Amino acid sequence: MNKKRAVLVLEDGTTFKGYSLGAPGETIGEVVFNTSLMGYQEILTDPSYKGQMVVMTYPLIGNYGINEKDYESRKLFLEGFIVKECSPFPSNWRSQTGLDEFLGKKGIVGIQGIDTRALTAHIRDCGSQQGIISTADLDVSSLIKKVKSSPGLNGLDLVKEVTCSDSYEWEDDETSQKISKRYKVVVYDCGVKYNILRKLSSAGCSATVVPAQTPPQKVLDMNPDGIVLSNGPGDPAAVPYMVNNIKDLLGKKPILGICLGHQLLALTLGLQTYKLKFGHHGGNQPVMDISTKKVEITAQNHNFAVSTPPEGNIHKSPYGNVEITHVNLNDKSVEGLKCHSMPVFSVQYHPEASPGPHDANYLFERFIGLMKSQG
Repeated sequence: MNKKRAVLVLEDGTTFKGYSLGAPGETIGEVVFNTSLMGYQEILTDPSYKGQMVVMTYPLIGNYGINEKDYESRKLFLEGFIVKECSPFPSNWRSQTGLDEFLGKKGIVGIQGIDTRALTAHIRDCGSQQGIISTADLDVSSLIKKVKSSPGLNGLDLVKEVTCSDSYEWEDDETSQKISKRYKVVVYDCGVKYNILRKLSSAGCSATVVPAQTPPQKVLDMNPDGIVLSNGPGDPAAVPYMVNNIKDLLGKKPILGICLGHQLLALTLGLQTYKLKFGHHGGNQPVMDISTKKVEITAQNHNFAVSTPPEGNIHKSPYGNVEITHVNLNDKSVEGLKCHSMPVFSVQYHPEASPGPHDANYLFERFIGLMKSQG
């Protein structure tokens, strides 16, 4: 363990003293907890964590090291990483480096050696809040002032921080190269995870990824068979340009929205969004399909959710009826939508998982079915 001292202070003054993990320095972000037992590398490279510091609830992290094959984006966007214990001796044939070294090289400030169970319980009871990790300033009163002066995620457009700067074609791995590409899909990059692109490719789609600011007509000029609105970080209400993009695409091509894409689609259809108390982060969220009563265990990563419409499960939008298709069994929040008049649907959870579970993989085939029916 790195014996350089570090401290984590939340905006309500709750303090945890431990040791440095990764890079030395100071970082501020919203502190959230993730309940996955594994998959820390996929979590670290998920762009949806921009603006946040992640607490891993599982006590030992880093035991199988880091490898470049499991990245979910081009870089690390999260603000900090918090664990009980970082394994100093990773053991896996694919491992290329250890977690502590990896975070240090990527400039991510973290902390280890603290009671992550107590921290998680505090966030669960009091809600997610801004926090600061520092190895440079260990004065708690000083750190409280810094963290209280920092902006939260509400009203903050973080999509512009994570979206690609230029369009690109997703390059297949060796497995999906053998699959013929029947459909062309354009993916709006609001912070897209690579596994969404892998799943599309494995399902027989070529994927063109475009920046979130791309005009709708430019997308339509590509003549895609379908459009995917990707996951991403932050407050969906702070991304009005994506709502405007979606308005001009509705009814013209099949659309699949995932996570932030689901929230943006909901706003476009006249629904509202709100901030959850501590969000859904992890691989064990139970979701029920309202029509079949079938329950899926899903992977999720979001701090905002779609409000249930006052009309109940059917919302009358300017574009026709919108149906609530899925609900979270823990807190009854909205987990899925579909349009009755257009080939459009969305889910709050992650059908690409990574880390798992994989109960929702079938949703990519459902999207393929929509494109096929419109062909």
